Amino acid sequence: MNARLTRLWQWFDARLQVGEAIASVAEHPVPRSSASWWYVFGSATLVVFVLQVVTGICLATVYTPAADRAWDSLIYLNYSQPLGWYLRALHGWGSNFMVALMLIHMIQVFLFGAYKYPRELTWVAGCVLLLCTLGMAFTGQVLRFDQNAYWGLGIGAAIAGRTPILGSKIVALILGGPIIAAETLSRFFALHVFVIPAILMGFVGLHLFLVLRLGINEWPMPGRIVNRSSYRKQYEELVRADGEPFVPYAAQKDLVFAGLIILSLLVVAAIAGPIGPNGQPDPTIIQTVPRPDFFFLWLFSVFALLPPWTETVLMLTGPVLALGLLFALPFISGRGEKSWRRRPLSVMIVILVVTTIGTLTWLGTFSPWSPHMNAWSAVPTPIEYVKGRTPLELQGALLVQSKQCRNCHALGGRGGMRGPALDATATRLTRGQMVRQILQGGGNMPAYGSNLSPAEVNAIVAFLATMHPRGQPPARNSARPEIPASSN
Repeated sequence: MNARLTRLWQWFDARLQVGEAIASVAEHPVPRSSASWWYVFGSATLVVFVLQVVTGICLATVYTPAADRAWDSLIYLNYSQPLGWYLRALHGWGSNFMVALMLIHMIQVFLFGAYKYPRELTWVAGCVLLLCTLGMAFTGQVLRFDQNAYWGLGIGAAIAGRTPILGSKIVALILGGPIIAAETLSRFFALHVFVIPAILMGFVGLHLFLVLRLGINEWPMPGRIVNRSSYRKQYEELVRADGEPFVPYAAQKDLVFAGLIILSLLVVAAIAGPIGPNGQPDPTIIQTVPRPDFFFLWLFSVFALLPPWTETVLMLTGPVLALGLLFALPFISGRGEKSWRRRPLSVMIVILVVTTIGTLTWLGTFSPWSPHMNAWSAVPTPIEYVKGRTPLELQGALLVQSKQCRNCHALGGRGGMRGPALDATATRLTRGQMVRQILQGGGNMPAYGSNLSPAEVNAIVAFLATMHPRGQPPARNSARPEIPASSN
């Protein structure tokens, strides 16, 4: 049997000429100190990614990327397709595992100084892989297209919409229009299945190529300084004196750890089951507190706890500064000491970041998020807001109540605090602006154009147009001349 397999391999190798390349990778020498349990997180992340690709292809054969069918296709997978629920569980929890493993790997690389010369591009490629992994996680959550997905996408689009000058164009690019509609899901399906995986695979290849060309980072010994003029020579001498072939010396720990990770994932998926979907997406029915998956819970907490006046500035500048610093790290600190024992500032940074993100993640599991989901629609509308109103305006008051607008907006001092109070809406917005805000959304408000009929929008606007203090005229379009009152 072995002889037949050998002949078969020789036949293929004679035509593909890959034997030498595979042998060179397998026999690639690595420092003996690098064959440590601290160096197994990168390979485990790659194994989980391969599992994500396999399970994702299987799910794509059943999933329907249409706004009116996506939720139903997931319900079918959960309850009708044989083992469909387990396939979804593997894919969903695999995403969580992959993010966690990649974050641990990034921390290990940072503490061990593996981003320093000559591995700057290896670190940059790893940062791109981290962003792509988070992008996969976010787009995957959107594809569940349940209440959490809808609100998460609405918040994400609202944040993007705050970008100066380009905000509306970015939102249109993300959503395929001004509101979350049928084209939105198709775009996220393309991103999740084609675009981001292609970028991931390309940068995984680049990352592995750089690791093979530059070697695996040696164990950071205190006092071993990285100097551009001498490091490469010192590393090559170390590999010659104390190197071992990657297979089997170092690969065996990678295989054991990857096997334990896959076993853990299989068990977690079997016990915890698939993630969602929750209720069907309907922005007019808010029955649960929408929360993202764990890797975005800390960001959820930040947005929930930020004072409203700081939101826009911090949302737009914070991520840009953080990512800029992350990418610039090897160029700012590309030389010097590698050992974490002699880099107390690096250790403090890791402790501070991990503690902060961990605390915010914990708060995100129960911290309040505006809109406050306290069923404000059960609170009656004050009499003074409906007294003397026309039938159309009364119909609008009923819709404000029934569509649960007060989960986000206060009226008469009672209601949600996420959006501005409705009491003086007419002094801030003209009728046309009210219509546009309801249909297209903006700020933190999702678009309701696909959930309200024109008659309902007209009635709500008619009611809101009465919301101005006595004696104060409503807002008007300054582009139109004001018609003076008749002297008669």
